[in-house]
Amino acid sequence: MAVNENAELEELIRNATGSGGVSTVPTDAEAADEGGGLDFDTLLLVARRSLLWLLLLIGLGLTGSWLFLRYTKPIYKSSSLLKIDEKTEAGALGLGGALGETAGGRQNISKLSGEVELIKSNIIYRRLKDSLDLDVNYYAEGTVLESELYGVSPFRVEYGGDILFNTKFGLSFTSPTRFRLSYLQAGQEQTGEYSIGEPFRIGGMTLRIRTTPTMDASALDRTFHFIINDEGAINSYLDRNLLVEIVNPDANTIQISFQDFTPSKARAIVNKIDTVYLQEKIAQKQAATAQTLQFLDQQLTENRQNLAVAEENLQSFARQNKTYDVKATIGDLTARLEKQEEERLKLAEKIRLLNEVAALAEQGAITAREDMTVEQSIPALATIDNPQLAQQLTELNGLQWNLRRLSRSYKETTEAVQQQREALNYVKGNLRRTLRQSRELLSSQLAALDRQRNSFTSELQTLPQKATELARLTRPLELYEKSYLMLMDKKVEFNIAKAGTTPDFQILSPASMPNVPISPVRLMVYAIGLASGIVLGLSLMAVRYFMHNTVTSVRELERATQASVLGVIPTYDKEKMAVSKLVVDKNPKSAISESIRSIRTNLDFISSAKKKRLISVTSTISGEGKTFVSVNLGGIIALSEQRVVILDLDMRKPKVNLAFGAENVKGISTILIEKHTIQECIQHTSIPTLDFISAGPTPPNPSELILGAKFDEMLAELHKTYDVILIDTPPVGLVTDGILIMRKADIPIYIVRANYSKKAFLKNINKLMRANNFTRLSTILNDATSSGMYGYGYGYGYGYGYGQGYYEETKPTESAITRLRKRFS
Repeated sequence: MAVNENAELEELIRNATGSGGVSTVPTDAEAADEGGGLDFDTLLLVARRSLLWLLLLIGLGLTGSWLFLRYTKPIYKSSSLLKIDEKTEAGALGLGGALGETAGGRQNISKLSGEVELIKSNIIYRRLKDSLDLDVNYYAEGTVLESELYGVSPFRVEYGGDILFNTKFGLSFTSPTRFRLSYLQAGQEQTGEYSIGEPFRIGGMTLRIRTTPTMDASALDRTFHFIINDEGAINSYLDRNLLVEIVNPDANTIQISFQDFTPSKARAIVNKIDTVYLQEKIAQKQAATAQTLQFLDQQLTENRQNLAVAEENLQSFARQNKTYDVKATIGDLTARLEKQEEERLKLAEKIRLLNEVAALAEQGAITAREDMTVEQSIPALATIDNPQLAQQLTELNGLQWNLRRLSRSYKETTEAVQQQREALNYVKGNLRRTLRQSRELLSSQLAALDRQRNSFTSELQTLPQKATELARLTRPLELYEKSYLMLMDKKVEFNIAKAGTTPDFQILSPASMPNVPISPVRLMVYAIGLASGIVLGLSLMAVRYFMHNTVTSVRELERATQASVLGVIPTYDKEKMAVSKLVVDKNPKSAISESIRSIRTNLDFISSAKKKRLISVTSTISGEGKTFVSVNLGGIIALSEQRVVILDLDMRKPKVNLAFGAENVKGISTILIEKHTIQECIQHTSIPTLDFISAGPTPPNPSELILGAKFDEMLAELHKTYDVILIDTPPVGLVTDGILIMRKADIPIYIVRANYSKKAFLKNINKLMRANNFTRLSTILNDATSSGMYGYGYGYGYGYGYGQGYYEETKPTESAITRLRKRFS
């Protein structure tokens, strides 16, 4: 068994630093380069070691899910789907229009939002509280959770007076006719025993407890409590659990949902909301219609009175004037005046047009194209209806065009131009006379019309004031008649609406009894627990894998180093040792003896040509078991009839003498300084062919002693007597003495301790082989468990497989706690 020397590691590092040794412990950057990828063997080892933890965490996750479901009250949800459309029979009778608008018509999204607010308003809440027993909550207390007894409570509470709202009253039956009541008041518990059915007072509140048909003998063994809710608590409860949503605005559908711990209560509330909402809608519609009819009746009464007065006034006028034709006469005169006014406007327009033509003629501005007539150029001339004027204008236009053409070809003094201009002046003179005569004629006609209008006006003025009086009396009569007829029509329409308007309140999906809770969902909770356990287990595996920085198996050793593996030494757990000891002589048939024999055989293969061998044993740091391996390997070789001497060159911390229980007064250090001879320092062991030389007193310069010629002379002299020289060297990871000795050795051996040596140390082996050309450097895996020896043929296949039932050693009896601790380690 390798000796655990973790406590001495820090001291060794200090000693190596103080003696000027060069540390070769790999840095973190070098360690990060080691392995260079995912180590599937290590991952499989960690997974196998963590399997029980994974199963345990999965079990804990599922157990947590079960506990959560066990101690969490399930929430049930009941829903109903409503289609809200208001229709009226008035539309079917052809009385739509305004009546259809009054009856509601097709709902849009804004109206549906209004319906949602109505359902969640205090109007519906008050009717719910009046219809359902929401003022008192009854509960039965269980082992862990309490359950509400909605509709199945074995007792009923009647209360009055100064009520203690929102107070928990505990109740337990002491007999079929008596009960005990307890509650907290001012932080102190109050208790009393009362009779069923008899009123009693608590402060200013009067209570009476009555039994219900659900009362049975089992209720005597149970504990109950009840709470009297005030209006605020009930409203808060309804607001918190009621959900009203618009499902489809085009289809006018609304979903009403309610959540509660009691499925029957949730269903009852949803059904009652449907009923109360229908009643409220009908009541609102009937109230609106009744108010409208009342207003119509009031207006009809007032209008009927005004109409009677107007009719009486008109009858009085007819009796006095004996006629109703004044209105017709006035109408005829008015029509004639309107006709005359139209003719007068036409004459005025003609006079204006003649004035404009005269002005144009004087200015010479009447020009039209040669291919057009003057009437076409001035369309308004047709309204004058004077052919002579049109002819003269046409002639004037032709002369103007001829004058322009001549002016372009001849001078102004030319005879032809002078003749054309004289002809043009003559036509203009005729045109002036014609225009003047036409204007005079039209002015005389206009004066005649003015005289006729004055005649009609005088005639109207001469009519008595009967027409005005008649018109004044007729206007209110017509107004009251129209208003009366309109109000009568509206009253008929609203009477039809009152009889035919019904809210089209269709329950597309009634509220059913919820059997499965919406929360918590059992499958989801168990899935979360299972996933949590798996995630935690895999996380534990990942953490253990990334924290797994020690060598555990031969496969890791072979994978990370270029050195050959001589063998594996299993864990020696037959006894506890404070220091390394020779054990192969006491247990020659043990598994550890057989494993070291296999190493001896492998050494024979490596150095079969040499009879004299120098073997050095080293490691990276102290505590990896190089002294234990050196002593027992030397013992096994000595048992094969070879003379072996073990040299303890770990002068800073000698241990070989402790393994054999000897003193360290003289040894290698005194030989090298020639204070003692080799024969004086050789010490014998229980094995006749095995001797050893201890390190001797610690010198100040171990490295210089080893480099001296005296050291080589000592080795040469020992070769004369011994077949094998086995050197226990200092750790090469702390000081350089071991490297100096390894260069002289025929077979350098590097000890790696399972579950102790860091994986980063393996890189040190490769560096030593490359830097010093150690082609024969071999490694031994020390203190390996059965899993660490797996894959190494002899150590596992023979050392354990063959050894069962053959080796003399027996494993010590382990307690169940010890085995469990090892299993989870």
